[in-house]
Amino acid sequence: MTNKELADTFAAIASLLEIKGEVIYKILAYRRAAETLAEYGRDVTEVWREGGPKGLREIPGVGEAISEKIDELLRTGKLGFLERLKTEVPYSLIDLLKVPGVGPKKVAMFWKQRDVTTLDELKAAALAGKLRDLPGMAEKSEAKILEGIESLSRRSGRTPLGQALPVAREMLALLRGVKGVVAAETAGSLRRMKSTVGDIDLLVASADAEPVMRAFVSQPTVARVLGQGAVKSSVEFNNGLRAQLWVHPPERFGTALQYATGSKEHNVRLRERALSKNLSLSEHALTKNNGKEILCATEEEVYAALGLPYIPPELREDRGEVQAALKGELPKLIEVADVRADLHSHSTWSDGRASIRGMAEAARARGLRVLAVTDHSQSLGVTGGLTPERLREQRREIDKVQRQLGDSILLLQGAEVEIKADGQLDYDDVVLASLDIVVASLHTSLRQPRDKVTARLIHAIRNPHVDIIGHPTGQLIPEREGADLDMDVVLAAAAESGVALEINAHPMRLDLDDVYSRRAAQMGIPLAINTDAHHPADFAFLDYGVAVARRGWVTASQVINSWPTDRLRGWLAGRGQGRPTATEAPMAAEAPRRTSATSKKKSAAKKNAVIRKKTTVKQRKSR
Repeated sequence: MTNKELADTFAAIASLLEIKGEVIYKILAYRRAAETLAEYGRDVTEVWREGGPKGLREIPGVGEAISEKIDELLRTGKLGFLERLKTEVPYSLIDLLKVPGVGPKKVAMFWKQRDVTTLDELKAAALAGKLRDLPGMAEKSEAKILEGIESLSRRSGRTPLGQALPVAREMLALLRGVKGVVAAETAGSLRRMKSTVGDIDLLVASADAEPVMRAFVSQPTVARVLGQGAVKSSVEFNNGLRAQLWVHPPERFGTALQYATGSKEHNVRLRERALSKNLSLSEHALTKNNGKEILCATEEEVYAALGLPYIPPELREDRGEVQAALKGELPKLIEVADVRADLHSHSTWSDGRASIRGMAEAARARGLRVLAVTDHSQSLGVTGGLTPERLREQRREIDKVQRQLGDSILLLQGAEVEIKADGQLDYDDVVLASLDIVVASLHTSLRQPRDKVTARLIHAIRNPHVDIIGHPTGQLIPEREGADLDMDVVLAAAAESGVALEINAHPMRLDLDDVYSRRAAQMGIPLAINTDAHHPADFAFLDYGVAVARRGWVTASQVINSWPTDRLRGWLAGRGQGRPTATEAPMAAEAPRRTSATSKKKSAAKKNAVIRKKTTVKQRKSR
């Protein structure tokens, strides 16, 4: 059994026990075991073969009871405890837990009071109005369940980019170290950096495929070799991911990589271009009418032979990139090195896992010049959100850390302010005005009707204290679809107000997506690429956010946290004062900084329209 199969077994036990109503400590024990096995770096089966049940106890979090159950699973392929549990609780009830908003207590209620044990039965019961009279249920509840079941059908089963890319990078590092390897790259949707991918596709340039294949299939994390040939092999890893490897002669690697990267539609455009130049294009070569081949060792050579500049992989979706290349109008896409600030991060003051200083030092180590600490606001209780009183305490802590770090990085105090179910923001205008930066986000009531949830977001966009709309749809990949927003209305309001829209770089969010990021940039709406970091290591998520932006044809000038610090501060200072759009924003750098905190004592109207906020920023030394 793979690590994933073992983890899935213990996760199923935890879910069945929760539906049964077992004591919480037992449920948590199995849940922790599932998480440990899923994340364990070695093949658990190998650990078991080497040391038996006692050897399994060396795995963190695996005690005697869990190790005995793993031993039984690996010896027999079955687990008596789970088989007995299935006689008490229908195993199919686990599927009901996949429906958004349906937890173990509701599943138990549907099963015990309406004899519902499958998704089909749940759908039929909701359609027939048989659930609305149950405790805590209503007609709207049934509608939400039906919407949730429908959303399950739209899940692709593909692997999130954030899971696939780290594995692929480890394999590339291994393959590039094999003797004779000239180049090794990812391909397919992974190289185009789509938010979800199928299998991991890898291409290697080498004149000798045998040592490459041997290194690939003998990786310690490989659970099964699905196929092994002279130039192609396929494997499955302990975590359930699958990968395929092709080896090509170095002189043909360019056409092979271009072909395998895709997309299919982009490749059709290139073949059409080849035909117009009396050539045919395949994964092996460009071929003239007389049969003579043009070999390309690099992709640049492929595009040059077709009379085109190099088209970055992220753009290869047949969204006008070939036409733009022919006209010389391809954008200079933003790069990770262009991003100078992170304007959305969390610390231990709410649900982060590092102190303000720890986060600031990590941001500085990655070359960032500005970090906004934007802990959650008060109503999002599960995150330990900050009351206004705690915000004032945090301000003192930020100022202290700023003095300690000096001019090496600029710290801003902000907040990720909840847009509540009624559309109101979680802090009043006085509190918002005291912050250096405000990120307003949707976290709750995402399943509201389109007009209502859109109106909530519009209300935040039009608030002059709000600088950035965080992860606009609230999606979580792959578990949760985003809110059903009317994005045409949202984008129009953002363009009018000048608020920035966030591309949230967390691999479970990637929100805005590439399509709407491109539209926003075309409309002159400022964008911000933020990691939403809750831990120092999370600043590495920036790669994912930049990838989304690149897929959206976004340039550095369109991203506010790629601007020089003075320009960014000028933009923040100008918010609510008829601030220029992103395309006009170079003038914002010349905006005079407000110098006196006493101006905040002016009338509320004048403060909201002219002064707004950012008291500490305006008191700090110029950097």
